Amino acid sequence: MKKIMIADDEEMIRKLVLATLENKDYSILEAVDGKQALAIAQEEKPDLLLLDVNMPKKNGFEVCKALKSDPKTKSIHIIMLTGQTKEMGIKAGKRAGADDYFTKPFSPLSLLEKVGSVLD
Repeated sequence: MKKIMIADDEEMIRKLVLATLENKDYSILEAVDGKQALAIAQEEKPDLLLLDVNMPKKNGFEVCKALKSDPKTKSIHIIMLTGQTKEMGIKAGKRAGADDYFTKPFSPLSLLEKVGSVLD
């Protein structure tokens, strides 16, 4: 079973992702801030991390950079989730080591397709 973590301080986004992915043979982990996301990812080593950019305690770029610079967690596939569509934000995500970028709001079907293409 593939392990996916959703790290977002917005409960509604976490619930949407959970409802979209819960019956698809994925184990879902949740984090509500960047510090918690980093700790859970280091402990659980999910196959995929859906990581919000704007979170309290540590932002998504900081979490991504920390995970990608650690040999134990650098293989985690990270998709940044953000409401920002600006090229600057995408470049910052790539510099931090993000594998992909997904803008909010998103359709559950698009998310399912993205996750499937990454994990299958």
